[in-house]
Amino acid sequence: MGTDLTPVNAARVSYAKESQELTERDVRLIKFLAREGHTSPFRHAIAQFEVYAPLMVARQWWKYIVGSAHQEGTGDSLDAWNESSRRYITEEPLFYVPDVMEWRSAPENSKQGSGPIVHLPIGEEATYRLMGALDRGMADYEWALANGICAEQARLFLPAYGMYVRWYWTASLQSIAHFLAQRLEHDAQAEIQAYAKAVLTLIEARFPVSIGELLMKKEDA
Repeated sequence: MGTDLTPVNAARVSYAKESQELTERDVRLIKFLAREGHTSPFRHAIAQFEVYAPLMVARQWWKYIVGSAHQEGTGDSLDAWNESSRRYITEEPLFYVPDVMEWRSAPENSKQGSGPIVHLPIGEEATYRLMGALDRGMADYEWALANGICAEQARLFLPAYGMYVRWYWTASLQSIAHFLAQRLEHDAQAEIQAYAKAVLTLIEARFPVSIGELLMKKEDA
C-alpha cells in the first residue's frame, strides 16, 4: 500500500499539501526525513509478503514482530503475522536439508553464528544423518495420523527446525527497513540473509527512494 509519495504526503499533511508525482523536491524531503530520524511518515507505507521458509528462519523473523512496538524512538506497532498451523492442516511436510557442501563449522571466537564450510566427509555424514532423522519422524507422524491421533499432537513427531512453514507478514516500510538493516549484515545467519535479499528486491521495486535512504541511515548509524 503506497509508493515513495506516501511518506512525502504524510509529512506534508500538516501544510495541506499533496504531491501527485514524485519530484526532486520530494526526493530531497525523503532524504531529509531519513537522515534526521523523522521516521513516522514511513509508517504509512505498508507491504505484505507471503513467506515460505524453514521454522528456524521464521522464529528469527518473528522477533521483529514482537519488538516492532518497542523499537526505540519508533512506536511502530503496525506489523502483523499470520502463520499456517498443523493443528488444522495435514499438508505434506517439506524440510530444509543443507547440501553436503553447505554445512558450516562452529565459529572459533563466538557462541553463535557459523564459520567456514566443514570438510566434505563431515558434510556428507551430516546430510545422511539428517535425512535419516527426517525419514523416521515422517514415518512416525504418518503412523500417528493413520491411527487416529489428532493432527495437533501428531505434529510432535515432526523434526521442527528444518520444517517449512508459511505465513503472511504485513509491515510498515520503517519496520521492513529495520529488518533488512540487521538481516542483510554479513554476520546474519546465511539462511535468513537469503530471504532478506529477496525482501529487498521486492520492496525496492515499490519504494526505491525511501528504502534506499532508510537503509543508508542505518549504515551511517
